Amino acid sequence: MRKPFLLAVAAILGVAAAHAAPVFQTQNIFPLQGKHVHGSSIVQCPNGDFLSAWFYGSGERSADDVQIQGARLKAGAAEWSEVFQMADTPGFPDCNPVLHVDGQQRLWLFWIPVLAHKWQFSLLKYRRASDFQNDGPPKWDWQDVINLKPGEDFPVILEEKFRELRIDSGMWGEYAPPYSELIVEAAKDPLKRELGWMTRIHPLALPSGRLLLPLYNDGFNISLVGISDDAGVTWRASGPIVGAGPIQPTLVRKNDGTICAYLRDSGGEPGRVMLSTSTDDGETWSNALDTEIPNPGSSLEVIRLRDGAWVMVFNDTETSRNRLAAALSDDEGATWKWKRTMEPSGDGGTSFAYPSLIQSEDGLLHATYSFSADKGKCIRHCVFNTEWIKSGK
Repeated sequence: MRKPFLLAVAAILGVAAAHAAPVFQTQNIFPLQGKHVHGSSIVQCPNGDFLSAWFYGSGERSADDVQIQGARLKAGAAEWSEVFQMADTPGFPDCNPVLHVDGQQRLWLFWIPVLAHKWQFSLLKYRRASDFQNDGPPKWDWQDVINLKPGEDFPVILEEKFRELRIDSGMWGEYAPPYSELIVEAAKDPLKRELGWMTRIHPLALPSGRLLLPLYNDGFNISLVGISDDAGVTWRASGPIVGAGPIQPTLVRKNDGTICAYLRDSGGEPGRVMLSTSTDDGETWSNALDTEIPNPGSSLEVIRLRDGAWVMVFNDTETSRNRLAAALSDDEGATWKWKRTMEPSGDGGTSFAYPSLIQSEDGLLHATYSFSADKGKCIRHCVFNTEWIKSGK
C-alpha cells in the first residue's frame, strides 16, 4: 500500500520543509477499471481544492457513449471524491477536456464533441462556472461554441511554410500529389479550415490579459492557437504552426516575451519534441522543427514555475509510452539539465500518457495522466517537486 496521498508532506514536514526535501507521491484518482479513460486536465481552485477532468467511455472518437468526467480533491484531503459528470453531448463522443481558472476566479472547461466519428469534424465547445468550489460537479452558468475562421490567407501561409521546410513526402505521381499540396488544397475549403480544431493543453494567460488556447487539427496535421483579448468572450485564429506533423502544442513564455510552443511529433522518424516560437504574442509562428528531446508521438506539457524555472513532463522515448519523465530547465529551455523518471513506479503500470501539469500555490508540482496496467486503466495524480527531479541519478 502506498502512503495516504498528499504525503502528509504538508502535514508532516510543513510546506517549507517539503520544498527543502524531495517529494514524490502517486495516487489513482479512481480504481482501475475496464473502460477507456484518457486526456486528463488538472487545475487548482482558489480555495485550494484540485479538480481534474478526463474523457471516459467505450473508446474515443467512434464511441458515442464517451463523456467528460471529473473528480475533486478537497484541500487537505487524502482521497479524491467520487467521479462525477462534467459534460456530455448525448449521441456524440466528448473528448479532450481542458480546465482553466481565469483571473476572475471562474472555471472554464474547453472540450470537443466529435461529429461523424472523425476528428477533423470536431466542434470546439467551452463552458464556464462561477460556483465550482463545493462538493460535486461545477454548476455551469454559461456555454458556447468557439467558431474559428482562419482566413483566405491560411492556405497561402501553409504553402509558403511547406516550401521553406521542403516537405513534399519525397514521391510524386500524376494521381498522387505531394503531401504538402494535398494539405494546401484542403485548406482552400472554408469549411475544412473552420472545423476540427481540438483542445489538449492548458491555455496560456499573457501579462496583457490575452488568453492563448493551444489547438491542433488532425485533418491538416498542424496547430494554431485561439486568441481572446476579451476574457474569453470572442476568439480568433492565429497563424498556423507548420511542420512535419506538429500537434498538441504546449505554450510557455520567456522573459523577453517570446512564446515557445513545444509540440507532439506526429510526423516521421526520428521521434522528437518539436518547437515553434512566436515573437508577437501568438499572432504568427515560426516553422516547427525537431529538438533533441525524444517523443514517441505523444502529448506533453511544459510550464514556467514562479521562480522562472521550466518543467516538462513527457514520454522520454522515441517509440513507446512505457516511460514518463520530468525534466527541469534553469535557462528557459536552452538546456534541460535535470531529468528523472516518474513512471513506471513499481506497481504494475505499463503505459503512461498525456500528462497535464500545474504548480500549486504551495509550490509543489501536480500532474495527472492516463495510467494503464494489466488489471485496468485509470487517471493517476502525481505530486512532486523540483528537488525530487534534481536528486535523481
